[in-house]
Amino acid sequence: MTRAYEMMVIIDGDVEDPAAQQWIKRITDAIEGAGGTIHGKPDWWGKRQFAYPINRKDTGYYLVLELLAPGGALDQVERMLRLADDIVRHKLIRLPDSEAERRGLSGEAA
Repeated sequence: MTRAYEMMVIIDGDVEDPAAQQWIKRITDAIEGAGGTIHGKPDWWGKRQFAYPINRKDTGYYLVLELLAPGGALDQVERMLRLADDIVRHKLIRLPDSEAERRGLSGEAA
């Protein structure tokens, strides 16, 4: 069964901007390789100041993705993000059915 997800990734602010943007392709390729699809285009927020230091870092590049994937298919993607040195944090949440429908993901997720 395909489910709707939202993923936020924070890339280390010490990385140069072009290298940080290459992570968009790496992450989308990993998601598509796992059987998922990106809904819409990736939302690149750019470099932002953290509210508090994370791993002694003060800034990071933010990326938000809406995606559809079978349950459990994104385990390897999350593992890749956990092991990557350039990734400060990532969060993958399954959207409730009502929110997926509001965002236009429900018809595809059924």
